[in-house]
Amino acid sequence: MKIVGPRLTVDIIITINDPLRVVLIQRKNPPYGWAIPGGFVDYGETVEHAAVREGKEETGLDVELLRQFHVYSDPSRDERFHSVSIVFVGSAVGTPLAGDDAAEAKVFTKETLPGKIVFDHRQILEDYFFGRY
Repeated sequence: MKIVGPRLTVDIIITINDPLRVVLIQRKNPPYGWAIPGGFVDYGETVEHAAVREGKEETGLDVELLRQFHVYSDPSRDERFHSVSIVFVGSAVGTPLAGDDAAEAKVFTKETLPGKIVFDHRQILEDYFFGRY
């Protein structure tokens, strides 16, 4: 019997010009809704490289990593399968442009967050905005 563990992902809270202005992407693929940019870590890739790569692929921005934020591992965080995400905080300059599996990329503040945020990303953003980690 082959035992398969959780899938490793990264998410990156990208700030633009202000730590309270963050980039979210609207997903092209299910589950649909807004999300923090991120994705799977490729075999042979560091989590830091994966975060920068995913940020660039989904937003067009060159991201500078500032710090590791937190690890989120609730088995129900992604309805498709069990995933563990290492979340980073990074900064970028410019205007986000949707790419890869993003239909749209926009800057939000905690007051302007969209209604439908997928996965556990609303909780991650609340933890970030309210300094829980």
